[in-house]
Amino acid sequence: MTHTCGMDGAAGKPDRILLVLLGVIGVLVAVALAVVFLRGDPKPLDENSPAGVVQRYSAAVIDGDTAAAGTYLTDEARDQCIEKFIGMPRPERVVLVDTNERQESATVTVSIVQSSDGGPFGPSEYESEDSFALVKSGGAWKIAAAPYTLLACTGTPVRP
Repeated sequence: MTHTCGMDGAAGKPDRILLVLLGVIGVLVAVALAVVFLRGDPKPLDENSPAGVVQRYSAAVIDGDTAAAGTYLTDEARDQCIEKFIGMPRPERVVLVDTNERQESATVTVSIVQSSDGGPFGPSEYESEDSFALVKSGGAWKIAAAPYTLLACTGTPVRP
């Protein structure tokens, strides 16, 4: 007479451990995906700070809202905006790197991410670092000079 009860119990235990491990991995993947897709827009910075002005200006440029973007520029900066950058890929993301605030001026350094669909290997992404020059005008921060990739000239929105 063959007794198989002990073998079934031993064989069932690794299956349960495997199922528990797969369940834990599934939960971790679901949590990671939720974090990535539900993180939302970045927290707005203080609109009265140099970084907050650059954040709002950059968002307006990316959205193609030249009227809103223009409100953050000095008159001189607005006059320097020319149409020579038409056709250039507009930035997709702008990330704050550093802010150097002085009494009447500030420099805000950002990382600008652009992408294009073309190329033999499919879409490509390009990241560069550049700076905004800001001045205090009437108690408010205004952009005196913006990186050329973020000039509010064409009004071509990145986001539909």
